[in-house]
Amino acid sequence: MLVPFTPTSVTGHVGNLDITLETGRMANQTNGTVLIKSGGTVVLVTAVGMPADGPRDFFPLTCNYLERTYAAGRIPGGYFRREVGRPSDRETLVSRLMDRPIRPMFPKAYRDEVQVIATVLSADTDTNPDVLAMTGASAALHISDLPFNGPVAAARVGLVDNEFVLYPTYKGVAEQSDLNLVFAATRDAVIMVEGSSQFLSENTIAEALEWGHEQMAPMFDLQDALREKVGRPKLEVSEPEKDEEVITLVTENFSADLDKALTIPGKLDRKAAKSEVKASAKAMIEEKFPEEPERAKAVGDAMADLEKKIVRKRIVEQGVRIDGRDLTTVRNLSMEVSNLPMTHGSALFRRGETSALAVCTLGSTRDEQRFETLIGEDTKRFMLHYNFPPYCVGEAKFLRAPSRREIGHGTLAERALRPVLPKAEDFPFTMRVVSEVMDSNGSSSMATVCGTTLSLMDAGVPISAPVAGIAMGLCQEGDEYFVLTDILGDEDALGDMDFKVAGTEEGITAIQMDIKISGIPADVLRRALAQAKDARQIILDDMKETMPEPRAELSVNAPQMEVLQINPEKIRDLIGPGGKNIKAITAETSADIDIEDSGKVSIFAPTLESLKKTVEMVQYYDQTAELGKNYVGTVKKILEIGAIVEILPGLEGLLHISQIDVERIAEVTDVVQLGQEITVKVVEVQPNGRIRLSRKAWLMEQAGQEVDLEKFKMGGGRPGGNRGGRDGGRRDDRRDDRRGGGRRDDRRRR
Repeated sequence: MLVPFTPTSVTGHVGNLDITLETGRMANQTNGTVLIKSGGTVVLVTAVGMPADGPRDFFPLTCNYLERTYAAGRIPGGYFRREVGRPSDRETLVSRLMDRPIRPMFPKAYRDEVQVIATVLSADTDTNPDVLAMTGASAALHISDLPFNGPVAAARVGLVDNEFVLYPTYKGVAEQSDLNLVFAATRDAVIMVEGSSQFLSENTIAEALEWGHEQMAPMFDLQDALREKVGRPKLEVSEPEKDEEVITLVTENFSADLDKALTIPGKLDRKAAKSEVKASAKAMIEEKFPEEPERAKAVGDAMADLEKKIVRKRIVEQGVRIDGRDLTTVRNLSMEVSNLPMTHGSALFRRGETSALAVCTLGSTRDEQRFETLIGEDTKRFMLHYNFPPYCVGEAKFLRAPSRREIGHGTLAERALRPVLPKAEDFPFTMRVVSEVMDSNGSSSMATVCGTTLSLMDAGVPISAPVAGIAMGLCQEGDEYFVLTDILGDEDALGDMDFKVAGTEEGITAIQMDIKISGIPADVLRRALAQAKDARQIILDDMKETMPEPRAELSVNAPQMEVLQINPEKIRDLIGPGGKNIKAITAETSADIDIEDSGKVSIFAPTLESLKKTVEMVQYYDQTAELGKNYVGTVKKILEIGAIVEILPGLEGLLHISQIDVERIAEVTDVVQLGQEITVKVVEVQPNGRIRLSRKAWLMEQAGQEVDLEKFKMGGGRPGGNRGGRDGGRRDDRRDDRRGGGRRDDRRRR
């Protein structure tokens, strides 16, 4: 029996989109499933929880965002013609965007495994599915029985013609908007921000977030409406019982020792001192309760809680942080450039105990990254790759492929630098920067931004302005908010916010914010942005002392580049049959040559000498005949009236029989043969491009006679004329000879 589907759905208008949330049609064996739809874009989001099979000290939440090419009516490239292997960078980045706002919404005591999967089933060319997937993740969790304290909603804000736009289209973001800001929020506050801008002010960014939060209000109502219809009762999560006796003993006996350890400025020394205090506390508990060894396990949590209280109390009451700084001071800075002799550009940037080595490499347009998206294939000419090796935090771990964190941090830094890069028509190089984090104790991604700026300038990349970045923190106690500039790793872990801001003196280029509390007031956000601006200016001032401006010349190790414009009709000659000519040039010079249909030729050569040679070889195929100039040409064809001579690659002219010699000749082959090299003079270039040549004029010139080119042009009564005059008469005589008279027939008979 045919049974119709009976899904449950709700629809609302948000910004300029009609958005539908639906459940009950697909994937019904999950804890929660939602189809979120807008226009032609459909995303399936599922949420599944599994009970823990043992005690855990962390929450195993996994978020996966998957783009299927069938969603856009395309077949994937590659040998297998299917989505295989590791996720694309975009899929990884959107997976992180899904994870960051929903993770804090689970109870801290919850330890069961949860997996959220968002699959793009259909995609149009207007609606970006990323923010729909983020909202869909919240909706799927909201209607489920999992202990999710939502709802959360996500949106994108653009700025077009000084007007904010909610959910701008792909084209609107790429071509029209000065802002690309993705954020997630609860009903009360913004809790996650990720985006880039074209040097917008701190005030504009704050206004964008406030405006976007107001506009997205219907998304919360939609999720609540769907839960009212199909929501399942939430699982209850009980807070684990704390061993109050152990907590009291640790607090009374080790607060002073831990407080002292937390005044040590150096990260590793401080870590060692804390470990000693913890070991002493554990030994005391084991000695006091010898028959209850499991009680020593509570020491770790007790010490962590005590550390958090000490650090935050010192900030609130004294305005002093772990390393002794006040709330607004930037740590000491150190910078150097050109520290790697064989690279194209290099820089080492240090801020406190965080340092990054940034290395810039320039390549040709063939080195651009090519990738597939749901709206088609695309390329990227600037790549920033961030590596976080285990030694940078004093650990020994197995090396693996770049993690989600590494991809995310690299993309954030790349986004920060992109607005200052030169346009392709002005600087057609492909640029790749690799940031190797050498030491980490607070925002290595922002150190990467600073190091990348210096390495690009060291390589001679003409960026429009230096870019610097800083990470801000937050400590909330009651109704008071304390904003921290340039946070340490410990302050990130113990604080309430990780807020990264990058930009130039003119304005912000990239921003990322994660909040661990329910939200922050708008005035606190503005204060954090203003404090970040002051810190950024301090760093920019020191960067300018190290590298006032990009180098005027590229490194001697960098590829040399020159752009030529040739006649589009000569492209075929330059390439040659089967690519013969262009392959010969690249083989001899080791240069990369990119040729466009317009005749634009971009040459990337390993050395200056190679570049000069390549330019000469390319221009050889684009030469034009110069009136009055002598050329050594090759006879390509013998005609009755003369010979066709190639004087330049692909450029031929007519050498009339009357112009082969100063003396009258009976046959062309009496003087020239097929394939012979001869010297000729260009005596006429006609408007239609036809070229007339004269060996006779060259011979006269060699004999010291004056050559008047006007007398060699087409016309009667002049040397070289095709009609009348003496030359015309001689030609008629030759025709008579060829018809059977004179010595020629005698030769034939003999």
